[in-house]
Amino acid sequence: MSLPDQPKRPLTSLPKSRTGIRGLDEITSGGLPAGRPTLICGSAGSGKTLFSIEFIVRGAMEFNEPGVFMAFEEKSEELALNVTSLGFDLDQLQREKLIKLDHVRIERSEIEETGEYDLDGLFIRLGYAIDSIGAKRVVLDTIENLFAGLTNQSILRAELRRLFEWLKEKKVTTIITGEKGEGSLTRQGLEEYVSDCVILLDHRVKNQISTRLLRIIKYRGSIHGTNEYPFLIDETGISVLPVTSLTLNHPVSSERISSGIQALDKMLDGQGFFKGSSILVSGTAGTGKTSIAATFADQTCQRKERCIYFAFEESPQQITRNMHSIGLDLQQHIDDGLLAFQAARPTLNGLEMHLVAIHKQIQEFKPTVVIIDPITNLITVGSVSDVKSMLIRLIDFLQAEQITVMFTALSLNSLVNEQTDEGVSSLVDAWLQVKDIEMNGERNRGLYIMKSRGMKHSNQVREFIITDHGINLVDVYLGIEGVLTGSARVAQQLEEETGLVLRKHALSRKDREIERKRLVLEAKIASLQEEFESVQDELNKTYVDDELRKEVLAKNREEVTRSRHNE
Repeated sequence: MSLPDQPKRPLTSLPKSRTGIRGLDEITSGGLPAGRPTLICGSAGSGKTLFSIEFIVRGAMEFNEPGVFMAFEEKSEELALNVTSLGFDLDQLQREKLIKLDHVRIERSEIEETGEYDLDGLFIRLGYAIDSIGAKRVVLDTIENLFAGLTNQSILRAELRRLFEWLKEKKVTTIITGEKGEGSLTRQGLEEYVSDCVILLDHRVKNQISTRLLRIIKYRGSIHGTNEYPFLIDETGISVLPVTSLTLNHPVSSERISSGIQALDKMLDGQGFFKGSSILVSGTAGTGKTSIAATFADQTCQRKERCIYFAFEESPQQITRNMHSIGLDLQQHIDDGLLAFQAARPTLNGLEMHLVAIHKQIQEFKPTVVIIDPITNLITVGSVSDVKSMLIRLIDFLQAEQITVMFTALSLNSLVNEQTDEGVSSLVDAWLQVKDIEMNGERNRGLYIMKSRGMKHSNQVREFIITDHGINLVDVYLGIEGVLTGSARVAQQLEEETGLVLRKHALSRKDREIERKRLVLEAKIASLQEEFESVQDELNKTYVDDELRKEVLAKNREEVTRSRHNE
């Protein structure tokens, strides 16, 4: 016998408390577990305290959730002073009863003398602080100091469990910070098991370059990102970079945008690049890659759209000055707020931190075009595979935002120069290559379109010329020895122009000779015509005389006949 269908109860998702920290809510699919404890662990200097204080401040200022920050290490005055560089005024927030700072001093000697240890005093003090402002969030920083004088592991475990259960009963979203232990996430090793969410912060130094990373170890009742995510600490707080989706389901556009070089647009099916596409310009040093990028930026600003230029080789002042020589006034676009430069040496940060910084600046400036010049300098802070991984994530992010990106890459004078673009050539939608063409003691430039997905494009090489009025592409000349550029092309043009003049002169001389012969012939024809008419007149005269004679003779006969009859 079949059982009757039971009505399905709607599934309820785990309630979450938004952190307000950039990127973290995306990674955690909404924030930290509401009303439950979260453990933030890591070594000294990894950012645990800053992470926690930002969670409290953002909750109070953005989500109307007052918070209590109980410190066992730093005094309240020191903590408030330390975070002023981030723009957080903790004293003002305390006066407005949005947060409450409390410093608890734990004396190890007192615990050793009495031999007793429990958290009843802490519960009373923390409960009063929560009730005084109606707190929804709590931070305990750091838990090691709370148990510093306790050596009995059974009491420690019991008190830890009691603390976590008490916090759950108070229904406050809690962050507990802990120092990383040896072989475990914390020194006691128990907090990671009784916490509903565990986040590990790491601060690594590789090749003298530091990188901060975040990883969610566990999150009960919720899906979450499992990768390591770089995060940045700057004057606005913490920014976490989510690893972009690898499902390749980004929207695409059929709209076309100009490169700023009319001849190049003609090579690209007459319309330019696709909006939201990725473009690579590679070439050896001095071939004009930055000039192409700057021209593209200028064209973007001419359309009254925003462009952000990340420079890893030259300062904004250098680029602006140098582009004046080809007729580009980038300073005007900077003054109009349409163009922004972000210049730094690659060794300023690790690859992940560069990626975080680029994400953040793009989200703040909201450009339609991004230029990164050059990507090959990033090899100084990571391997080729690391750079490629970073650029893949950047391209995914920009394509999802429908932002057009142009990379420049330095190629080497070697047989494997196609491999010096950090492996990005297979990822981008369009690839332009500028090569040196050396002949007759000259070095000239040639531009090739190696590929351009989704459109017809020229397979011809064009000579790349930088003038006082910008960039121009001219058709190369084919001679007996092959492609002609530079002075050889000019000489070929002059030779062709000379030949054209000579041909015109020869044609003119031929035409004059024909005209002269025509006139001579026409004169002969006229003379013959006159001779013919003279003969014709002579013949006609003889004929007329004969006819006249006959007519006179006839009249005379008639006259003779009439005279006879009259006789």
